[in-house]
Amino acid sequence: MFITLILLLVIVLTGMMIVRYYPALGKKPARERVNSSLQYSHGSFQNSLPTSMDTSFSSSVSMILDLFKRNANRKPGQAIPRVAFPSISHPHPVTNVTWFGHSASMIEIDGKRLLLDPMFGKTPSPFPWIGGKRYSKELPFQLDELPSIDAVIFSHDHYDHLDYGTIRKLRDKVKQFFVPLGVGSHLERWGIHPEHIVELNWWDKVEFNGLTLACTPARHFSGRNLNDRNATLWCSWVIVGETTRIFFSGDSGYGPHFKEIGNAFGPFDLTLMECGQYDPRWAPIHMLPEETVQAHLDVGGNWLLPIHWGAFTLSFHEWTDPIKRVTKKGAERNVPVATPKIGETFLLEEDSLPSSIWWE
Repeated sequence: MFITLILLLVIVLTGMMIVRYYPALGKKPARERVNSSLQYSHGSFQNSLPTSMDTSFSSSVSMILDLFKRNANRKPGQAIPRVAFPSISHPHPVTNVTWFGHSASMIEIDGKRLLLDPMFGKTPSPFPWIGGKRYSKELPFQLDELPSIDAVIFSHDHYDHLDYGTIRKLRDKVKQFFVPLGVGSHLERWGIHPEHIVELNWWDKVEFNGLTLACTPARHFSGRNLNDRNATLWCSWVIVGETTRIFFSGDSGYGPHFKEIGNAFGPFDLTLMECGQYDPRWAPIHMLPEETVQAHLDVGGNWLLPIHWGAFTLSFHEWTDPIKRVTKKGAERNVPVATPKIGETFLLEEDSLPSSIWWE
């Protein structure tokens, strides 16, 4: 009995030490840093609509059964196509976009280079040796080969979007970080100077080197460990240049906020819209592909780039299900859907929409 108690004590103390000192877990922001937000209530951030997963007994049992399904095609059976980056040189007057898998993307707009949710780690986990590996195994570039980055924009602090190892390697290449309220605490712990971090609340706008960046609502949640659930804000982003308007959804369930964003900032030349890692049991926090198309229409989008797929398995659907369903619904609704390969760059101009069916 005594030995058992000692073992339990050791386990508890080890867990406490990891939570306190393991840097990848980040740092919970001080309350005075975030409590000015209207979304912050009773010690945490809240969605505008009631938002929760189905945690009923039957739902939990069904997820366990789904987890052990055989031949579920949740991962590609072979290496997926990649395009070496940078592949071509682009004239600065033409906005161009590169998708790196999942939500990680680069936008070159008005001569500025922006990274969106640059998660370049091998697995979406605080412990790189634990968790499902990246489909492509290797990135289409080496991190030290990336050119200087004018700004990095984050939508929230989950591991598949905000990666400790990536930040440590990028920090000397990035001039400015734009994040929702509270997320700056993680970056500061990882060595980013506070002067290089701008935290925004929903509907805040900033001017950055001729661009307008607006932090806009999303329907999701946040957290990196056991004691920081919803301690930081989550968001979507609007990026406005001289001639181009782009919307980046971050992670979000479907909701009326898309029409509100469209009314305030639309229409958009391109939307980078979440489409993957969904399930009917947690639809309030991750859109289904058909909702992705509707959200794109709600904000007033022209071209749609589906993101949040093609890199990791974080749900039970087949890995190709998102792109098959979103292109099908896009065709039905006359929405042009971009389907670039990992690392492929395309220009936001007529006749440059990538449309290959590379996943088959």
